[in-house]
Amino acid sequence: MLSHQWAGLQLQQQGPQATPMYLILVQPRAMIYMMGWGGGSHSFDLLIVPLIVKSLTYEEKRGACSVGSNVRDAACYVCWSFARAYEPKELEPYVTQISSALLITAVFDRNVNCRRAASAAFQENVGRQGTFPHGIDILTAADYFAVGSISNCYLNITVFIASFPEYTEAMIDHLIAMKINHWDSVIRELATKALHNLTPQAADYMATTVLPKLLPMAVGIDLHGRHGAILACAEITHALYKVGLQTNRAVVDMISSECVDALKNIHQKLNDRKQYRGFGGELMRPAVCFLIEKLSLSKMPFKNDPVITGWQWLIDDTIKTLHPGVKDSTVVSLVSALSALCDEFYQAEPGQADLQIQDVLVSQYIEGLKSPQMLICCGSALALGCLPRFMIHGKVKQILEGLLQMCTVSQNEEKCTEARRDAVKAISQVCLKVGVCAHGSPDSALCSENVAEVYGVLLHCMTDYTRDSRGDVGAWVREAAMTSIMEVTLLVAVSAPEILLPDLVKRMMCLLAQQAAEKIDRYRAHAGNVFLCLLHSKEPAVPHIPHQEELLRIFPFETTTSLNWSAPSQAFQYITQLLGLPQYQYHTLLGLTVSVGGITQSTVHFSSQSLFEYLRGIQENNAALTQFGDTLLSIFRDNLRNDMVSIPFLGMLNQMLANSCFEIFATQENHQFCVDILELCKEFKKSKVIAKLSVSISVFCGLIQFQGEVRKRVLAQLLMLLCHSFPVIRKTTASQMYEMLLTYEDVIDPEVLDDVTTLLSDANWESDLETVRAHRNQLCDWLKVSQPRKITKNPVPS
Repeated sequence: MLSHQWAGLQLQQQGPQATPMYLILVQPRAMIYMMGWGGGSHSFDLLIVPLIVKSLTYEEKRGACSVGSNVRDAACYVCWSFARAYEPKELEPYVTQISSALLITAVFDRNVNCRRAASAAFQENVGRQGTFPHGIDILTAADYFAVGSISNCYLNITVFIASFPEYTEAMIDHLIAMKINHWDSVIRELATKALHNLTPQAADYMATTVLPKLLPMAVGIDLHGRHGAILACAEITHALYKVGLQTNRAVVDMISSECVDALKNIHQKLNDRKQYRGFGGELMRPAVCFLIEKLSLSKMPFKNDPVITGWQWLIDDTIKTLHPGVKDSTVVSLVSALSALCDEFYQAEPGQADLQIQDVLVSQYIEGLKSPQMLICCGSALALGCLPRFMIHGKVKQILEGLLQMCTVSQNEEKCTEARRDAVKAISQVCLKVGVCAHGSPDSALCSENVAEVYGVLLHCMTDYTRDSRGDVGAWVREAAMTSIMEVTLLVAVSAPEILLPDLVKRMMCLLAQQAAEKIDRYRAHAGNVFLCLLHSKEPAVPHIPHQEELLRIFPFETTTSLNWSAPSQAFQYITQLLGLPQYQYHTLLGLTVSVGGITQSTVHFSSQSLFEYLRGIQENNAALTQFGDTLLSIFRDNLRNDMVSIPFLGMLNQMLANSCFEIFATQENHQFCVDILELCKEFKKSKVIAKLSVSISVFCGLIQFQGEVRKRVLAQLLMLLCHSFPVIRKTTASQMYEMLLTYEDVIDPEVLDDVTTLLSDANWESDLETVRAHRNQLCDWLKVSQPRKITKNPVPS
């Protein structure tokens, strides 16, 4: 008999204490052969199926991970062999167990290889045995490729499979037994969402069997089990509420009074045991906030119950204890819980807030905006943004003043970046909730009295370029500001377009054009999409857009879907056309500066290509080229001390000079454009930034093409740099001067050209300054440039 053969193999491998799982791991092929893979037809034994079914879900936690995927994979191989080794009649009594176990592994296993192995084994059995219930239908939804995405398995495929009663309860039981207490938090969360989706398929089973089983786990001692059980209770209760809506039943009519009391007491029990503290509190706080949200949405009959005070305490205490390591999901669950709690339990009458609670909460969160701790500011801002309309009615002026003040905190205060981002989001949420009334009160709506201030702050936030060790963190604020200004603009355009002043719209569109020309793909794409949304908005139409007709020709309606702003090859050929529109030229060129002068090869290539194409188109138009040059100088002057702009600007200018983009100016002696550029570049000679000095040298070498006295002044600057205190700058200057003189041979007398180039290339420009100064003075004599004089500082009198 097969059972004797199996037992003998087990004893031979590991002795009488050996575990079946280990045997499958070390000898799966041998076991398959013993089961009939070798060709024989053996009667099936009850010993085998329970073992294989158990092996399909075998997992043991080891430290921060688990082992068992190889056992599960081998078990799938065994099940695959069943289809080939046994006749359908022999396997028929065990079809239900095997099919359920394979499907559970195919959709719920954490390891993608095991899911695919189970799917393949199920497919093999469906094809060869033909007795698996609904096999063909299930295979179309749970094939080898579909089970590759774990979220698709948990959230979509399970719902389809559960529509067949043979599998519904088995799947739910597996989730309760093995997945909501899983060591991986992602699996726990997916499992609870799957239970929510499966509730309509087995509402009575969930209410009478599953929920009573979960509630003791929700206050148990196992941290992971407690976390998963709380999330599962929240999801199932809310799902039962949705089911009840379809049958006109309240959720309390579907679950027992004991379950209702147990749900209500979860928070108090955890608080009494001090389980909101320490590492466990990092999981418990967001989980209970999620429970508060779902119970509030489910309209549980807890109004005026002391538990509401406890819930509010938890939300407020979590805001006060936020720390830098907190996850974003914690903050999201926090504000969602507060919003749902206010909606359900803080209305004195429909649409009217309990004034006492309103005063306390609004004052508390406004005070939190002034906290020196950045995350408390973030939590308070998001809390104000999530409050329902009735909770902020009559407090709008007070709330907006607090949020606007936070947004205008100096951008040098790097620690406030996240707080500014969340305050910008909150401003938009408050405005959307209170609505617009042109002649209304600033305490109850967005109106003519406060719209300019709101727009001023949002537009200011679109110029936030704060940097820290994480990089361009100001981009978070800019992205939030772009989203907020789009939402507020569309809201105002619907209700009161007359309060949208032309200057505000002009500045908004120009700043969006600037962001759409910058180097970071994500933020360029966001800005471009917002720009096109406002441009093509018809109902409502945004008034006072500058050059609207020209913009519509550049960006026809098809570009809203066809233009991929993230791709430099597509975006820059459109955005550079805005350089021809006077009101957009400055901001578009400012955005292009950091793209053309950047370091990302693809961005530099396509942005510079599009820019040079535009410049080639205006070479014969002296007025247009002069206007472009004036705009270029304005950007240079405005950002002379801003290295984030000035360094890429010099890189862009160097490329323009190298590509003869100002050839029409070079034919005129002492053209004012070159004179102004030279004077501005001279400001950098005292800089200690190597990158800025290096690119300045390249610009000086490019300016040598201009005629007149300016050429002598350029040479003088280069010769001074040959004696710079940094050896690397001296060497770079000599190298680039050598290349310059070979490129522009008419710069100096041909009789001394060989001597000059020989000295530039052969001299050791990294030696001591006295030696280098002698070489430099020799060059000055050959180039007929006055030798720079060393400035001696007078001693300070004692």
